[in-house]
Amino acid sequence: MKAGALELGAILLIVLAMGGCASSAPPMPPSLELPIPVNDLRAVRKGNRVSLAWTLPTQTTDHENIRQYGVTRICRSMEAKITSCATPIATVPAIAQPAKRAAHAPEELAEAYTDDSAVSPGAQPGNEATYAVEVSNPYNRTAGLSNQIHVPVYPALPPPAGFHAEITGDGVRFNWPCSVSLAAFPGVRYHLQVRRSLPESSESAIVADADLADCRTPLFDRTFEWEKTYDYLAAAVIVVAEPGRPELEIASEDTPPEQVVAHDIFPPAVPSGLQAVFSGEEPNRFIDLVWSPDTDADLAGYNVYRREEGSQPYRINSSLIKTPAYRDPRVQPGKKYFYAVSAVDVRGNESGRSDEASETVP
Repeated sequence: MKAGALELGAILLIVLAMGGCASSAPPMPPSLELPIPVNDLRAVRKGNRVSLAWTLPTQTTDHENIRQYGVTRICRSMEAKITSCATPIATVPAIAQPAKRAAHAPEELAEAYTDDSAVSPGAQPGNEATYAVEVSNPYNRTAGLSNQIHVPVYPALPPPAGFHAEITGDGVRFNWPCSVSLAAFPGVRYHLQVRRSLPESSESAIVADADLADCRTPLFDRTFEWEKTYDYLAAAVIVVAEPGRPELEIASEDTPPEQVVAHDIFPPAVPSGLQAVFSGEEPNRFIDLVWSPDTDADLAGYNVYRREEGSQPYRINSSLIKTPAYRDPRVQPGKKYFYAVSAVDVRGNESGRSDEASETVP
């Protein structure tokens, strides 16, 4: 009995020793709470302003959710690469920490900064500034710089003064003065760029692009929809093309919006080339009419007008004619008939009448 008790006690001591070893582990180092570097820094140059935007990281370099942010430093250099941000041009205050986020669906937090001091009056067209940002922790430490982007710092042109948009039968026509003085540099072009948007909308689309100095060549927007209202804005754009590099665009500030009501009061073109030819025999006599087709995109059809000598013309078709041809069977022997045709668009605007064509029935 005594030997059995001793043996049981020895086993218990071994089990306890093994349990103690399993539960002990080296302590984990404390998290540095360093936000991972920003990887989506982007920039928009408009006029002489550079607008930066980026998304704050949601995790630390230890793969933990960020509990608290520090300031974000804005870095700019005239060198092709930034190696450190010892003297930032600005800092963005720490963003307030949102409500607790789920680990599997972190919330994106956007930040932005506008740099009004990047453009240099003495810069050449190809000169660029390099930008980066670095997000710090509450102790002002960072894990490094973001991706780096390059922005031209050549001064922008002023917006085109006197820009005007007006509705015409050929589309929305743009006019601007030719008095702009443009410096000549190799590989540099100057454009007028016109954008269109709906009123109260923040989205716009480029609808016209032309040589800024060529204001005498008509420039139109023909992609709009009739019976809608649009805002048109123009900018003077400097395009810099250097061998081996993507083209750079430096756009001026926009002109004030020119509002255009695209109300269609413009008829199609007057038809041309009308010919009248008699054919057939008694009792099936008729006069065939043919003319050149109208090319207006919104054409709905044609009307045909007939008259006899000494009388007024009147329309002889009951509905619009869809093709540039018509057969008039209501003719009598020995009479001379005069014909003219007009074109009608889908909104009911009717053109003037063509030159008359005549034919005598034998």
